Amino acid sequence: MSLLNRYIAFVLLVLITLVTLPLIAQAHWLWPVTLIAALLSLVGIWDLTQAPHAVRRNYPVIGHIRYLVEAIRPEIRQYLLEADNEKLPFSRAQRSLVYARAKNEGGEKPFGTLLDVYEPGYEFIGHSTRPVPVPDPATFRITVGGPQCAKPYSHSVFNVSAISFGALSANAIRSLNLGAKMGGFAHDTGEGSISPYHRENQGDLVWELGSGYFGCRTADGQFDPERFAAQAQGDQVKMIEIKLSQGAKPGHGGILPARKVTPEIAETRGVPVGQDCISPSRHGAFSTPIEMMGFIARLRELSGGKPVGFKFCLGHPWEFMGIVKAMLETGILPDFIVVDGAEGGTGAAPVEFTDHLGVPMREGLLFVHNTLVGADLRGKIKLGVAGKVVSAFDIASVLAIGADWANAARGFMFAIGCIQSQSCHTNRCPTGVATQDPLRQRALVVPDKAERVRNFHRNTMKALAEMLAAAGLEHPSQLGPHHLVQRTGTAEIRLFSQLHYFAKPGELLDGTSRSPLYSDSWALARADSFDPKPM
Repeated sequence: MSLLNRYIAFVLLVLITLVTLPLIAQAHWLWPVTLIAALLSLVGIWDLTQAPHAVRRNYPVIGHIRYLVEAIRPEIRQYLLEADNEKLPFSRAQRSLVYARAKNEGGEKPFGTLLDVYEPGYEFIGHSTRPVPVPDPATFRITVGGPQCAKPYSHSVFNVSAISFGALSANAIRSLNLGAKMGGFAHDTGEGSISPYHRENQGDLVWELGSGYFGCRTADGQFDPERFAAQAQGDQVKMIEIKLSQGAKPGHGGILPARKVTPEIAETRGVPVGQDCISPSRHGAFSTPIEMMGFIARLRELSGGKPVGFKFCLGHPWEFMGIVKAMLETGILPDFIVVDGAEGGTGAAPVEFTDHLGVPMREGLLFVHNTLVGADLRGKIKLGVAGKVVSAFDIASVLAIGADWANAARGFMFAIGCIQSQSCHTNRCPTGVATQDPLRQRALVVPDKAERVRNFHRNTMKALAEMLAAAGLEHPSQLGPHHLVQRTGTAEIRLFSQLHYFAKPGELLDGTSRSPLYSDSWALARADSFDPKPM
């Protein structure tokens, strides 16, 4: 582009300013034109002299168009250009399904599927020639609490996953917890501890205990057993979940900057106001698998016998197998394990962690399930999963390959109004879901959004019941890998029972595993250390 074309807008603005300025006294209507031209001329002068932005130096004034278009690009793409099944990270079709179910609108779709059923990766559930009557979704519950648990909990197969107060607004927490109370399912607190907004409506809580021990920590950030017991023994807390890692940024830890540590967040977490709030990347209460089992036993005792388990995103396979060996050596078992997938994540994380760290949920679930089966422990420990679960088929697909229940975070965020603006980390959430701005979160009306949370859960469970009935099943626990089918090529489909390796009971203990991954990782695993055995 020639020099004239690059500077033509700036030159015209300067000329308009110089020509109209002397005429204002005779033609008062010119003053707005002169003012706007003068202000834009000053912008052009600033563009020519500033250093950081080369585009603005070469294209004064009009260079700002580039930054304006870039700023609204996500919205333009989402509302005008995005295909229905383009996942960014959730597709329009997925979001629309949640919105419809949350509003109690029909989820039916006319004129056939938009999915390419001949594309590799397409999945479906086989139906039966003898469908059964549609079961009651209220029965879709499992009991969590092994032989060492004094107070088992009846857990829905679909629940709110871990999202902390601080990441979400007070009204978002209120809505989720009230919806969980109304619908009879559980609400995971996230590692930010139990806030006053979790307690207002007395919905069932799974208290997540992260490495920062928020809500039960000493002044120097160590675990405080007395503070833990005081909260854990309350009736509202139904289970305790130790967070080892999370899917969005496994092994990273985190920091809530001092400017965001408000008095109410400080009170909830038990940290000083106005100081950086640190979540270490590792726990201080234990450093080996055996010590971890001891910590689980201690939390179970301090909580009065409630179910205690842990959540993690699978990383090194021998580390989890070391935990399993510690279970066998100590005789101490967690009541449950939640497998978080690398595809999860409600908050901000380094892009390399989001994109390239941690095992995806299904592979993690299969590994954990197979390891417990191979160690003859699967029947004593329940398995939950989390990671991009929004539909009844999403739930059925993970139950079929080993899970006992599924959690969802972003799905329930959609139910209370999230529009996937991906501005969670800016404190400028347009719907009041992920912000601490009082004016923004005022837009989120708790009774209305709580009803939508209940509707989303109820209608998703109803859809799951209808799918199960079509497959000839009466309860989600009857789903197996032989019910789930995947297209592996344009001319081939395979059952998941054929597609994946499924361990036989006790095969790790008697050395008969047919999988090098499992046998080799088992050989590396140590109960006394997370490090692998020297080869």
